[in-house]
Amino acid sequence: MTAANESDDERRARGLPPAPSLAGEEAERPEAPRPVQVSFWLWVAAGVVLAAAYLVAFLTRQQLVDDLVRTNTNAQVTPEKIASGITVLFAMLLVGSVSFGAFFVLFAWKARQGTRSARTVLTVLLVIVLLFQVLLRTYTGISLIATLLGLVALALMYIPGVQPYFPKVRRR
Repeated sequence: MTAANESDDERRARGLPPAPSLAGEEAERPEAPRPVQVSFWLWVAAGVVLAAAYLVAFLTRQQLVDDLVRTNTNAQVTPEKIASGITVLFAMLLVGSVSFGAFFVLFAWKARQGTRSARTVLTVLLVIVLLFQVLLRTYTGISLIATLLGLVALALMYIPGVQPYFPKVRRR
């Protein structure tokens, strides 16, 4: 097959970008398989739920502050220091969760277009979120639901029926 008649899938399989389109010309894209489309929406849901989980945690941080102040036995640690530290921690968790949610949506979009590396990035992002939640114990019930949604979305991207949609790049 000549380069002029080559489909974008065939070009991707050879490690090339899609063929350039002329101005005003719509590029042909194959429709994503149903599991990949469902996976995209699950990634969107996972990102929204993850951000919502840490927004709720940020808004209800006073409960934790009160508990820590009540159980504090160190006279050098004032209630103001506890409140300030918890607020900074929860603000960082909130910013991180919104960032990860945005990355979920961005790379899920690229994966829905058939980009194999986007699927790999989503795998790494989800592993980071999972390890962060489990090892640092920063999870909430809602954030675990977001992680579960992400795991299901990731599994849908790796089922055998969608493998041809993510062609392996051949190295020269």
